[in-house]
Amino acid sequence: MKQINKLLFLFIIFFAQLPNAQELENSDYIEFNDRKNIVHGVYLGFNGSYGEMDNKDTHFIGLKAAYVANQKFEVGVSINGFYSQQNSIGRSSTYQEDLVGIYTGIHLEPILFSKSKINLSFPVLFGVGVAGYIDDSFNDDNDEFDDSEDNGDAFSIIEPGISILYNLSRYVQLETGIKYRISSRLDIFEGGIERINGVSVGLGIKVGVFNIGRNRYKKNVPNE
Repeated sequence: MKQINKLLFLFIIFFAQLPNAQELENSDYIEFNDRKNIVHGVYLGFNGSYGEMDNKDTHFIGLKAAYVANQKFEVGVSINGFYSQQNSIGRSSTYQEDLVGIYTGIHLEPILFSKSKINLSFPVLFGVGVAGYIDDSFNDDNDEFDDSEDNGDAFSIIEPGISILYNLSRYVQLETGIKYRISSRLDIFEGGIERINGVSVGLGIKVGVFNIGRNRYKKNVPNE
């Protein structure tokens, strides 16, 4: 008797599922939840900023490429160039000289509020570079640019910052923020700048795809 009751119970469950199976066959899609899917992203970024070195105006331009993990963390490479209006007079030259340089390194950036339209992030760059002085005037005797005294020095740098990110679309993101440079000592000439430390503020744009593998709740089922 117990076995018969078990069989009846199984038949009831089987026939109760038939309407649901029929609805699935007649539908154009199935629904599911994949909220835990990892979202990937890649982008190319361009930025410009303004700051000071040794209390002198300095302009920066930068380029970076990065991978974005789950819209929460970036890792990539960054390269930045700068021009600082030092107007220094040193060495044997009588001309005013400005500082130029370039540095590159690893870019890391944790991101908060990644699901919102506006995000808060904390970028940091660990890198190396080179800087040197160039004459910003011409030789009055022959009207030619005199660069015989130009030289430079290598340095290491850490550049942490705080940024606000605005997601225009899944392909474009704007950023604005503030950074602080901490460099090793420069030894170019006596009386020249010793470090390129300082604050800079800037704007940038990132172009790429930031949510490859984004969430889906409906998926088309091909008709056979």
